[in-house]
Amino acid sequence: MKYSLIIMLTFVSRIIGQSISTEKIVFTSANPFSFKDIITDLDNQASEEVFGNLTFPENASEKDSTIYPLIIGVAGSLGWAKHHYDYLKMYREMDIATFELNSFKSREISSTVGSQVSVTTAMMILDSYRAFEILSKHPQINADKVAITGWSLGGAVTLFSSWIPLKNAINKELKFAAHLAFYPPCFVSPEILDFTDSPIHILIGEMDNWTPAAACEELVPEMQKEGFDIGLTVYKNSHHSFDREGQIEFIESGYSFTDCRLKMRADGAILMNFLSIPMTTPFLQKIGLAFCAERGVRYGGNPEAKEKAFQFAREFMNRNLLIGTTP
Repeated sequence: MKYSLIIMLTFVSRIIGQSISTEKIVFTSANPFSFKDIITDLDNQASEEVFGNLTFPENASEKDSTIYPLIIGVAGSLGWAKHHYDYLKMYREMDIATFELNSFKSREISSTVGSQVSVTTAMMILDSYRAFEILSKHPQINADKVAITGWSLGGAVTLFSSWIPLKNAINKELKFAAHLAFYPPCFVSPEILDFTDSPIHILIGEMDNWTPAAACEELVPEMQKEGFDIGLTVYKNSHHSFDREGQIEFIESGYSFTDCRLKMRADGAILMNFLSIPMTTPFLQKIGLAFCAERGVRYGGNPEAKEKAFQFAREFMNRNLLIGTTP
């Protein structure tokens, strides 16, 4: 597969004489609307320059020979927020490097709430692997210990980056060591349940009406029956974005997917509930979601669930990146 890569390493800031803070990584990705575009027509997708920020633990030095594990973070439809950065900070304190993927800013988009077409899951999964390809060559990154984590839309990226038909269409060689997905949309069920053998875990709120927990409670057992290493934690009395600070808020334009259950073909086409028409364009997706999704969602923090989620994330990444054993 042919594609161009642009690499730029820029030291944004540093503690003088001792530690690297952040390197800006710029690379070439593309703009596939759907998974089908990746699986069947990746070479013909319009290219897109994307960037992200690679940050090392504070004790890392330019001349340091230490090789670090890495976590690639992927934000949701509202973009990067404080609680996302708090996770990344926690990981660096564990001596793990982090990469803040900026799929939205790279495309000059601030939010996809209520549309989900300007920056899609397919684009972000491709971005994640293109970033992985670059970062795997970094002299201070252990390519065998790279995990991915994301929230909401980023949770979808985290979950489906493990789906073999999609992964192999992008890169057959690289594989994420672990996938930690926060409140992902589990209502899309692949007809072919074929995932990598890397551990996957989903954290989601019981009262989530944006990406319903019930759909994950249906999908995860099916994957477990097929022998995949996937787990699910559902936090009681918790809404979407339970791990952020602040009260429960209402977004009128957001899609509530509570009643959606969609099938995905082996070629990556997601089918409408009505007549099984593939939703492979923005127009067809809008029509398809009209048959199952409603407008109006709630999101907001639950301090108890947030504390538990941070603790789980710490233990999950320690187990899979630092100790090296599976859950």
